[in-house]
Amino acid sequence: MTDTSGLAPTKLGWRLALLGFSQLIIAVDYNIVYVALPDIGESLNFSAQSLQWVVSAYAVGYGGLLLFGGRLVDRLGARRVWFASLVIYGLSSLVGGLANTPGLLIAARAVQGGGGALLFPATLTLIFIGFPEGRERNRAMSVWGAIGGGGLAAGALLGGLFTDWWGWSSVMFVNVPLTVIAIVAGTRLLPADGPARKAIREFDVPGALLATAGASLIVFGLASGPSSGWTSLQSLGAEVLGGLLLISFVVVEAVTPSPLMPLRLVRTRTLAVTMAVAFLFMVGLATGYYVLTTYLQPVLGYSPTEAGLAFLPLCAVSMAAGKLTAPLLNRFTLRTVFTGTLVVNGAGVAITALGMSAHGSYWALLPGIILWGFGGGVGFTVVFGAAGLGVSPLEQGVATSAASTSMQIGGAVGLAALVAVANHGIDYGGVPAPSAAEIVDGLQLAGVIAGIVVAAACLITFFFLKNPAPPVETEPVEARADEVEGASATA
Repeated sequence: MTDTSGLAPTKLGWRLALLGFSQLIIAVDYNIVYVALPDIGESLNFSAQSLQWVVSAYAVGYGGLLLFGGRLVDRLGARRVWFASLVIYGLSSLVGGLANTPGLLIAARAVQGGGGALLFPATLTLIFIGFPEGRERNRAMSVWGAIGGGGLAAGALLGGLFTDWWGWSSVMFVNVPLTVIAIVAGTRLLPADGPARKAIREFDVPGALLATAGASLIVFGLASGPSSGWTSLQSLGAEVLGGLLLISFVVVEAVTPSPLMPLRLVRTRTLAVTMAVAFLFMVGLATGYYVLTTYLQPVLGYSPTEAGLAFLPLCAVSMAAGKLTAPLLNRFTLRTVFTGTLVVNGAGVAITALGMSAHGSYWALLPGIILWGFGGGVGFTVVFGAAGLGVSPLEQGVATSAASTSMQIGGAVGLAALVAVANHGIDYGGVPAPSAAEIVDGLQLAGVIAGIVVAAACLITFFFLKNPAPPVETEPVEARADEVEGASATA
């Protein structure tokens, strides 16, 4: 990594803005398809159960490759992986926009997820090695989290506008210019990586293959449950095989001299607690967006643009809450902030669902949406801020990837299980079609369960999360960056 000593604060600010923009691409892309789902289903002839694959395929690629991506960042350098991931993102988005069959769109979404699995740890690692633990990192994470949390909600807004104006394919095409802008800016703003030749030779190939295949099969099996049956070979068989591969992965990691996922990191209480909470947090997030989108369009009859605009308060509150994370962490303990935000977020999702009715109005949803947005904006930032605490700069990629893997698997579990709950007993292809009241009953039940799951995660943080000790190191960030560069060159 190049020497950052003497860098003007303005350039460091632009660098943080670029890294936030990277997270915006991931967040918007994850969520932009939700409002477009009805149009995608009608255009490409998806069934009511198989339509979730437009979302789940992304989770398969993302969750399956995150550990691989995190270790790749640690071994090859964050800048190299960052650029490669953006190229993957741009090309797969182009293919997705041109897709004319369900299979091609699902494949493109899976490759997009793989690009996200590389981009996410690269972005976070560049933040962690550029800002020292404490107030400066809290501030950087607050900016990153505000953009990421807001991007999740903004994705729904943009998805609605683009779908109405230019058709559903535009929600895929939008990533192409975004990735080009990021790549051009990155050539000027991001520091160079150190040598990587020796790191390639030491890469844990067996661990990478086992982790990727195991996580992918588990997510695939869970996402297949509603359409193929939970006890089918496709669903249960994939989950069992994926579980066996992950057990094999743990065995390999225990004996390999240069593991993909050092097991001592998982034994760190803060990271272990964060992974558990990230899993439950994403159950509510993924289900909440699905429930709200399904209610606004099929039940209330909103157009894609109207549904997208309905997400605007959620977007605004999430972004504002993300920017409040640093002051909250500086004033209160990590455990207090983490516990409180889970309660608020879970309550918001549940209250939003309870505000739904067959002939209801958007205003009945607004109190829950505000709570949901505030808890989500703070919670998203705190999850990844906690994951990196006490972890060496050379292992930030794998630590944050472990937390994000838990989050993606949680999203797949929540979405698959609670879509099945929402659609239980409803025959969308029957005559007559299901009534609005029947659809709302299922959505309410799924939303309330999701909210309870997230709120209950506060018990984990309250009883098991320890507050970090104040950072002792006072060495400036420039010196830390030089130290990381030297360590990377000899890794």
